[in-house]
Amino acid sequence: MMGFWVTHPKGKHPLIDEVDRDFVFLLNAYDIDPGTMTPKIMTMTDFNLWSWNSRIFPGIDTLNVRLGDKVRIRIGNLTMTNHPIHLHGHEFKVTGSDGGPWPMAARAPEVTTDVAVGQMRQIDFLADEEGDWAFHCHKSHHTMNAMGHAIPTTIGVDHRGLVKKLQKVMPDYMMMGERGMADMGEMEMQIPENTAPMMTGTGPYGGVEMGGMFSILKVRKNQKPGDYKDPGWYKQPAGTQAYEWTGALPDPARMKASSTAMPATAGPGTEVQIRKPMGTMAH
Repeated sequence: MMGFWVTHPKGKHPLIDEVDRDFVFLLNAYDIDPGTMTPKIMTMTDFNLWSWNSRIFPGIDTLNVRLGDKVRIRIGNLTMTNHPIHLHGHEFKVTGSDGGPWPMAARAPEVTTDVAVGQMRQIDFLADEEGDWAFHCHKSHHTMNAMGHAIPTTIGVDHRGLVKKLQKVMPDYMMMGERGMADMGEMEMQIPENTAPMMTGTGPYGGVEMGGMFSILKVRKNQKPGDYKDPGWYKQPAGTQAYEWTGALPDPARMKASSTAMPATAGPGTEVQIRKPMGTMAH
């Protein structure tokens, strides 16, 4: 049973700005074997479930704000490791911590702030870019879950012919991790009961391939003041979205030789002799 305690001053504070949206959440981590329900409470560092408010993506609420809102987010770290919290699309300032509001001279524009063990960081920013913006811990494995750390790396290994041989004795066998972790997000293989998928979530263009300490800041111009409901996925205006080009490609630009460039000149041959250090070399 945990909570977030916030003390507001009675009057206006010179170092605390008024905001339109105010969010708080806690960072949690657990070590729970797949298929089990009881966390290993004696684990100190090697966790496999990373969460905000004990919830994992896509079960974490999105942060829904109005275009032009002044937003404040407080993040408290109850885990046994640090978390570099990163926001896309916006720059923020760290305006406070456990000790209270920071002086103006200590604040600088950032997109990532590290929240160490037992610390709190308060960030303020202006939501001036409409859209859906990723908000997450920047340790890649903290945006995945149900991980095993004792599995050898198989990226780049040639598995041709091996899978068919294995499937003769194990018909359901699948090669995992051959081209990277993103392959896992596309698999919908059966997992043990009471186990969270490693990467999940579905967006407007397919799998989001996230799980754990990840959410989305949703900025909308038509979001009503005080309305925290999810507005759904952002629809890009016509002409602002990238698309695949299927036409002919132009010839690549080539650098033309310049008369002012330093010409390459052939110098005398040089022989370099190396002597391996022996003993203490007078140190």
